[in-house]
Amino acid sequence: MENVQYSTWAKLFKIHARSHRVSDHIIPPTVGTEKRPQQEEDKELWSTFDATVLQWLYVTISHDFLHTIMEPDTMAMEAWNRLRDIFQDNKHSHVVTLEYDFTHVDMVDFLNISAYC
Repeated sequence: MENVQYSTWAKLFKIHARSHRVSDHIIPPTVGTEKRPQQEEDKELWSTFDATVLQWLYVTISHDFLHTIMEPDTMAMEAWNRLRDIFQDNKHSHVVTLEYDFTHVDMVDFLNISAYC
């Protein structure tokens, strides 16, 4: 559950989605550029593409995360956001912990100055 692994996975997944022209299923469009379908035929195609992206998400994550984010009748963007939130919601608390650890490092805890540095 390392953020570095998530970041790498997310970047690769975005590239994969972009190469198949389905990025709009995981990345919210900017205002005025929404691609939501209007006609029934287009809605069915949108739903098919969304299910494909959701399937890609599910098969590329660990079973632990799969059970955490999987919900009935979910859309790909909802699953994407749930997974993102698992890794990125704790950024502030992680920063506070690292700052605390850093400020409480004592030179006496190390064998020499090189190890301390």
